[in-house]
Amino acid sequence: MSPVLGCVADDYTGGTDVAAAFRRSGLRTVLLFGPPRAGTVVPDSDAVVVALKTRSVPSGEAVTASRAVQDWLTGQGVRRLYFKYCSTFDSTDQGNIGPVADALAEAAGARLTVVCPASPEHGRTVYQGHLFVGDRLLSDSPMRHHPLTPMTDPDLVRVLARQTPNEVALVPLQTVERGVEAVRTALAELEARGVRHAVIDAVHDGHLAVVAGATTQLSVITGASGLARAAGGLTGVDLLAGVACRRCRQARPWCSRAVVRRPRWSRWRWRGRACPPTGSPPTTARRPRRWSGWRTASPRRNE
Repeated sequence: MSPVLGCVADDYTGGTDVAAAFRRSGLRTVLLFGPPRAGTVVPDSDAVVVALKTRSVPSGEAVTASRAVQDWLTGQGVRRLYFKYCSTFDSTDQGNIGPVADALAEAAGARLTVVCPASPEHGRTVYQGHLFVGDRLLSDSPMRHHPLTPMTDPDLVRVLARQTPNEVALVPLQTVERGVEAVRTALAELEARGVRHAVIDAVHDGHLAVVAGATTQLSVITGASGLARAAGGLTGVDLLAGVACRRCRQARPWCSRAVVRRPRWSRWRWRGRACPPTGSPPTTARRPRRWSGWRTASPRRNE
């Protein structure tokens, strides 16, 4: 099966980070270091991550390398692209986040993309467009003294606006807390206004899940590993939804026990002897040893 989700990461550690996020969300993930060589064959997978070293190079080189990887991923059958950068938004007024995001979006024909470097698991949150590291603004963190990309401005809208000629706007936390439809509506309004980059607030993983759910229609999204994990989880559910049960012939994830060679990334494991009735997942079932009906299955981390 061709991968459906591809990622361009701007450095090797970031590529490893996002690949781990995809795997934790249940996707079979391939990680490549450096630009793929001609004739590179990708094994059967759900996501492909290509890690580059473009974070601190001149913006023209970063754009060229990222676009080449995007074309290669498209040739592999990838339908959505994720641009991964650091959760501390490492960049200068010349880039490279803005120029690369512009180039990837233009090549994909995307009129709008989102910018969400929040990664609450690592203490990175975004509120009112300002990036926090723990309980401090980015400008008050050690990143202020970074030798290559000193981050002295925590306002992501302002930072990104200096890197791109396109309009940048904010989707505030109040909108995110109203849910997926509210965020989707806000993004549609921004797109109608001609906004190219929508910075979105997020202070916990629930907010990232809302952002991921509201951006499923976008062909290019950008962020750190937090949003990648949320987007990967939705991708895994969508993939499983297309797998039909061998017994009842319905595409229901909790029937996956009946599928021949059930995908290892299946989010549900049905242990009953018969398929449950149509509707919601079962809450009771015949009980084989040590099992009670159905339960959520987390992917093993050492695979």
